[in-house]
Amino acid sequence: MPRSYSVFLIAILAGGGWFFTTGPGKGKFGDILKVVTQNQSSPNTNPQVNANQSPLPGYYSASPQLEPAAPVQAHYANFGQPAAPAATAAPAPMPPSPMNGGPAIRIASFNIQVFGEKKASNPEVMWTLAAIVHNFQIVAIQEIRTQDDYFIDKFLSTYVNQNGRAYDKVVGPRLGRSSSKEQYAFLYDTATIQLNHNSIYTVNDPDDMLHREPLVAMFRTRGPPPEQAFTFVLVNIHTDPDETLAELDALAQVYQAVRRASGGEDDIILLGDLNVDDQHLGQLGKLDGVRPLIRGVYTNTRQNELFDNIVLHQPSTAEFSGRAGVYHYPQLYQLPPQQALEKALKVSDHLPVWAEFSAYEAATPGRVAGRPAATIRAQ
Repeated sequence: MPRSYSVFLIAILAGGGWFFTTGPGKGKFGDILKVVTQNQSSPNTNPQVNANQSPLPGYYSASPQLEPAAPVQAHYANFGQPAAPAATAAPAPMPPSPMNGGPAIRIASFNIQVFGEKKASNPEVMWTLAAIVHNFQIVAIQEIRTQDDYFIDKFLSTYVNQNGRAYDKVVGPRLGRSSSKEQYAFLYDTATIQLNHNSIYTVNDPDDMLHREPLVAMFRTRGPPPEQAFTFVLVNIHTDPDETLAELDALAQVYQAVRRASGGEDDIILLGDLNVDDQHLGQLGKLDGVRPLIRGVYTNTRQNELFDNIVLHQPSTAEFSGRAGVYHYPQLYQLPPQQALEKALKVSDHLPVWAEFSAYEAATPGRVAGRPAATIRAQ
C-alpha cells in the first residue's frame, strides 16, 4: 500500500484506522511515547521530547552516501580468533539474494546473553560477534548489560567497523524493574540503511505491563530512489520469561499502538526474544494477518527451544522475500559439535534469527517482491 514520507508522528494518532483500531486486554500503551533522540556524542543521555513539540524538518539525516565495503575473503577456520588479523577475523558477509532484478537486505535479531564487560574482555567472543553482525544490514540486539555509556561505540569502532565498514547504532535507555537493567540496540550498515532520527522512541507503559518496554525506530534502504526505497519500523523486545504470556498479550496492544503512531507506514516488524515458540504468541498471534516468520526450528544455542522471532503483518509487508531462518554460527568453528557448542555458549545462549526483504517498496511498479513462501529456509 502507499507510504507516507512525512516525519514520524510523536504521539499516537487519534483515529486508529485499518485493522489496528483496538487491542485485546487492558492497558494504555502509546498514550504518550517516550522519545529517545539519538545523541552521537553521548548515546544514553537522551532528552525526552515533548509530545506537543513539532518534529524537526527533513525525513532522514543528510548523512553521506557510503559505498559498500569490498568483500573480505572468508577464513572460516580462523573464525573469531583474537590473534588473527582484522582481515581474516571475520568471514565475508553472505550477500542477500537479488529479487526481481533488485537488491535485498537482511534484518536480524540477536539476544547476546549478558552483553557487557565480561564479553568485552574476551577478544575471541567480540570478533565472533562482529563477524555475525557483518552478515546483516540491521541487527536488533537484546540484553545489553553495562554501565558504560560508550560500550556499543567501542564494540563498533574496535571490532565491527574494520575493513572499511561503517555501522552505526541506536541505543535505548536502561530498562527493568530490578537492579539488573538491560538495554536494546539497533546496529545498522550505513552503506545500505538510513535511520530516521526523528523516529526513535520507547513505547510508554503506564500500567507497567512489560518489564522492558520496546525500543522503536524507522529505517529506509539506501540505493533505490527515496520514493521507491523500502521503509519500515522495527520494534525491539525482550519479554520476561516469568510473565511471557501476559506480556505477549500486551504486545498485541503495542503492535497496534506503534502502527497508529507510524504516520501511515504499514511495515511494522516486531522482533526479539519472545521466550515462547511460534505457536504460543497469545493475543499478538491472534491479530489479523500478523504472523511469525521463524517456525518449527530451534533458535537457542543448545538447539532445544524456539524463543526468538520476527513478527509482521504479512499482507502489508510484501517486501518479505520468503527467506528467513536461524544463523547457525557454531558451525563456522569447524570443530566437533560439543566443542563448537562450548565455544558458542561463550558468545550467547541464543542464535540470531533473520529475514530477507526487498530493498524496494513492494508497491513500486516492476519491483514487487515475492509473497512469503510456505516454508522457512534455515541459513
